[in-house]
Amino acid sequence: MNKAAALFQGWPETMVWSCLQGCMGQVLVEGGEEPASAAALIGDFAFFAGRPDRALAQKAEASILVPGDQGWACLLEEVWGAKIIPWTRYATEKDPSSFCRAKLEGYAGPPTGFELRPMDGALYTQAMKEDWSRDLCALFEDGLDYEARGIGVAVLCGGELVAGASSYAVYRDGIEIEIDTRPDQRGKGLATACGARLILDCLDRGLYPSWDAHDKRSAHLAQKLGYRLAGAYRAYLNMERPAPGLPVP
Repeated sequence: MNKAAALFQGWPETMVWSCLQGCMGQVLVEGGEEPASAAALIGDFAFFAGRPDRALAQKAEASILVPGDQGWACLLEEVWGAKIIPWTRYATEKDPSSFCRAKLEGYAGPPTGFELRPMDGALYTQAMKEDWSRDLCALFEDGLDYEARGIGVAVLCGGELVAGASSYAVYRDGIEIEIDTRPDQRGKGLATACGARLILDCLDRGLYPSWDAHDKRSAHLAQKLGYRLAGAYRAYLNMERPAPGLPVP
């Protein structure tokens, strides 16, 4: 794993860290005892590093493919062809000092008629029943695993889960944030409220709430909550394996 980690050196992606630290996901390598190519697989994602390798590109199937450099981008396009489409994602800086607690506290009050509640095993079960909410906790083995390692905030209406912010993935010092809202409840500020509360809960626990934005809408919400954008980067959406809930053209 240390040798594979060297191929991802300098890649500030916490989902890769989750794989390399053995917290979640897996790492595939090519090159025997001295791997020259690696892919970190976690949830809907595959991150490619090292020397571009055709066998690894074919083997590492995922909904979202992230090349480490132009060589990997060219190879993925060659291997997958029309099955994948280019997609721009937005990374954020990993800087806990960028958050304003007073502003987050102001956002963290739910609109009238809604309730914020910490995610637990029962809400894990509820989230796993629907496509729109499954990514809030799908990488955990079960409700007990989520309660032991996960952290999240649910938005309830009449006792029913309608939105949530949760740990899509975990690594040793933090989480990768996932925020989802049921389609019929969007535009009401629910994502802002539960996202703000989750960030505050993470900071209180000494965890960093990493945010990697799928599109400009997600990037805008991240900036509203205090994140600073680190820049756009190239990814590919695998149209043969669309991820539920993710917007596509």
